[in-house]
Amino acid sequence: MTSQTERRQGRAVLILQARMGSTRLPGKSMMDMAGAPLVGRILERVKRTPGLADIVLAIPDTAADRPLAELGAAYGVSVFRGSENNLLDRYYQAALASRADIVLRLPADNVTPEPEAIAAILAYHRTGAAGFSSNLSVIGDSGWPDGIGAEAFDFAALAEIKAEEADPRRLEHVHLNFFDYSTQTPARPERYSIGTIPCPPEFRRPDLVLDVNTIEQYRFMRRIYEDLYPTNPQFHITDIIRWYDTVWLPERNRV
Repeated sequence: MTSQTERRQGRAVLILQARMGSTRLPGKSMMDMAGAPLVGRILERVKRTPGLADIVLAIPDTAADRPLAELGAAYGVSVFRGSENNLLDRYYQAALASRADIVLRLPADNVTPEPEAIAAILAYHRTGAAGFSSNLSVIGDSGWPDGIGAEAFDFAALAEIKAEEADPRRLEHVHLNFFDYSTQTPARPERYSIGTIPCPPEFRRPDLVLDVNTIEQYRFMRRIYEDLYPTNPQFHITDIIRWYDTVWLPERNRV
């Protein structure tokens, strides 16, 4: 039998969840982001993350999501098609198919994932310090900008939860099986401890939200890409912060 220590050194698979049927902003996954689809830009960035055994684009098995399947193939990543609304099952099946020991969860809301931030939370999770490790959003006073990291948990934990969970909200929102960011509350503290790492001081900006859930957020993130990508396709979170403080905020203040 494989021990937890051995699993923690095993295959780390990043699973990017996306769908065309977003309730708040339908079709956002294929919306333009400086000349490429939004999900394509995410894949560009996560493919630079060291230490990943596989990257899986996990999408619903519907006709509407066929363009995402074609996009994943075009970007050279694995594609898994599963349940549209039971995201917990989609993650489980995608992780099972990719033989993941560690799952890194990334929603397609987050258009500027930072490879070094994802690699850092993976390295932390491999130490065994926590059952659920995250720098995807703020935990306590970690200081991370919202949307540049990822969540990490063992496939074994995902399998346990899938076998037990029936709450529709937790089937749709995988992180709620471990941690609720809005209330800063662990879901099963007796089984899965929560861990994070401090954000490096040079980009410790918990005030920044780099998500796309609304048309206003989409326009904001598209502007980041339009201003930064042409001269630096691998722009860093520090470049975003510099742009935000010297370009975006002064423009907003003039309005």
